[in-house]
Amino acid sequence: MDPSKQLDDIVGDLKAKWDAIENKSVAAVYGGGALVALWLSSTIVCAINFVPLLPKLMELIGLGYTGWFVCQYLLFKSSRKELVEDIEELKGKITTTTNSMTGEYSATKK
Repeated sequence: MDPSKQLDDIVGDLKAKWDAIENKSVAAVYGGGALVALWLSSTIVCAINFVPLLPKLMELIGLGYTGWFVCQYLLFKSSRKELVEDIEELKGKITTTTNSMTGEYSATKK
């Protein structure tokens, strides 16, 4: 597929979604808030990287959490099944909610 055609499709989809939003000011505030949160989190992570011991400590905490997650959910078949059920429940909660900006009800069950 032609890249310019793909770009036109993406722009068209975005325009259609923007036109479907009833309360555009709320969407703009949410988008702006998300950008501010992204910038703030990036700033905090960069500041933490300049403290001499904290990056290694964060790496150690991340490795510890990864080890715990593997032991808790991935080692045994029953715990993997529990994880899949939890993920499916979360996906169900997300996909069966009412979108407050468009007012559409989107329930996608398989």
